[in-house]
Amino acid sequence: MSLTPAANRRISLFAIVGLLLLIGLGQAIHRHYAYEVPWFPGAEKATWSIEARIQFIARGEPVTVNLRRPGAQPGFAILDESGASPGYGLNFFDVDGLPTAQWTIREAEGRQTLFYRAEILERDIADGGFDHSEIPAIVQRNWEEPFATAVDAVMDRAVGLSADPYSLTRQLLQHFEASQRGQNEQLLLDSYGEDNLSSLIADMLQTRGIPATTAWGLVLEDGRRRQRLRPMLRVWAGADSEIFPISLSPTEIRLPVFLWQPTRGFVVDVTGGFSSDLSFSMLRSELTNYSQVASALGEATDWLGFSIHSLPIEEQAMFKTILLLPIGALVVCILRILVGIRTSGTFMPVLIALAFIETSLLTGLIGFLLVVAVGLMIRSYMSHLNLLLVARISAVIITVITIIALFSVFSYRVGLTEGLKITFFPMIILSWTVERMSILWEEEGWHEVAVQGSGSLLTAVAAYLAMTNPWIRHLSFNFIGLQFVALAMIMLIGSYTGYRLLELRRFSSLADRN
Repeated sequence: MSLTPAANRRISLFAIVGLLLLIGLGQAIHRHYAYEVPWFPGAEKATWSIEARIQFIARGEPVTVNLRRPGAQPGFAILDESGASPGYGLNFFDVDGLPTAQWTIREAEGRQTLFYRAEILERDIADGGFDHSEIPAIVQRNWEEPFATAVDAVMDRAVGLSADPYSLTRQLLQHFEASQRGQNEQLLLDSYGEDNLSSLIADMLQTRGIPATTAWGLVLEDGRRRQRLRPMLRVWAGADSEIFPISLSPTEIRLPVFLWQPTRGFVVDVTGGFSSDLSFSMLRSELTNYSQVASALGEATDWLGFSIHSLPIEEQAMFKTILLLPIGALVVCILRILVGIRTSGTFMPVLIALAFIETSLLTGLIGFLLVVAVGLMIRSYMSHLNLLLVARISAVIITVITIIALFSVFSYRVGLTEGLKITFFPMIILSWTVERMSILWEEEGWHEVAVQGSGSLLTAVAAYLAMTNPWIRHLSFNFIGLQFVALAMIMLIGSYTGYRLLELRRFSSLADRN
C-alpha cells in the first residue's frame, strides 16, 4: 500500500524534526557533561570576560604600545590575562607600581589592532581590596577670582552637610547635578567642562586636605560592545579609599563598576603611531571554573564542542544577541499560528523586541508609540498633498529621524537619560516600522493598521520578555545546539492547520448548534 504525497511529506517533516531534536539535545548534553557547563544561571559566581581593543595607524617605524592593566580591587578578582598581537612582542610588568601590558615591534605600517583580555570573577567586597599604593600628595591649585570664591562657597555648604570625606564627596556630586546646580557650580563646571567633573571635584577636595584623584572604570553590562572608559573619582579617608562613578544613568547605577585605571594618568600610550582608539567589550558568564571552561570551549576541535567562545569578546557579545533571534521567532510563530494574533510582517515583532532590548521596555514602548503615531500623521498629511508613494515614505523616514532626535534631547533635558539609548539600530527599526505601516495604510486602511500594529506590539513585548529571561539567555549562548531544538519546534508549529485560539470564539456558534 503506497502512501499519499501528503503522508510522505508528513513523515519527512517528522523525520527532520526528530533529527534536529537529536542533534540539538545531544550537543547540549555533551557540552554539559564534557565541559561542565551548568544548565541554570546563578549556580556559580558571575565571571566577566573583558576585552580591550586598541586600534591605531603605524608610521612604518618601531612601535611601542603601553596599556594600563587592571589591578586588585574590592569585589573582583582577576583570574587570567592574555593578549592577541600577531607579530608583536608582549610583556606584562609594572610601571610606577601600576600593572602594564606592553606590545613592541621593530617595524609596522598601516592600521594595527591589538587585543588584551582579562577574566574577572565577582566576589564579596570583603574578600579583597585595592593594591597597596601611595596616597597621592595634596597639590593645591591656585584658584583665580571669581573661581576661588565659588570654590569656597560650594565647599562650605557641602562641608556643613557632611561628616567625612566620603559623605562630602556625595554632597558635592549632588550639588553638581543638573537639577540642583547653582550659579557657583555652573561657573566652575563651565571652566572645567562637563566631561571633567571628576577632575573638578578632586581639585576641590584637595583644597580641604582630602586626597583625591581621577580614575577610569567600566560599567559592566552583559553583551555590550565598543564601550568607553568612564571617569571615576577616587577619594581617600585615611588609608582607605572609595570609588565614585560619575554621571551614570538610573539603569547603570544598578550595574557593577570595575576600576581599570586607579589613578590619574594615561590608560594607553602609543609610540610610533597615531589616531589611537581604545574600546571595550564584555560578557557575563555563570560557568563553573570559567577560565578553564572557556579556554576548553575555545580550543575544542570536536563538532559537539563547537563554541563561539573562541571568537573575540566583541564578536561574542554580538552573537549573544543574535542567538536570541530564534527565541523571538518561536514566540512569533506561537502567537501567530496557534493564538491567531495578526502582526505586520513575520519578522518585524522580533526586530521591535530587539529595539526594546537596546532601549529598555518602557523607553522602547514610549518611543515606539510616539514615533509611529506621529509618523502616520505625517504620512496622512503627505497623502493629502497628493505626493507619490516613494516621496511620502522618504518624507516619513526623515520625520522619524527628527522625532527621535527631539525625543532624545527632551529626555536628556528633563533628566531621563534612558531616552539617549535610542541609537542607530533602534532608529532603523522604528523607521522601517513606520514605512510598513504607511504602506499598509495605503493598501488596507487605518483599521488594519490598528489591528496589525497592536498585534505587532503585543507580540514584540512577549518576545522581549522571552529574550531577556536570564535562563533563556544562558541556554541560547552556552548551548548553541539548542538552536536546532528551536528550529524543530518552529517546524512542528508550522505544520499545524487546526483552529487558532482566537478563532474558537468566532466559530463557537457552530459548536453550540451541534
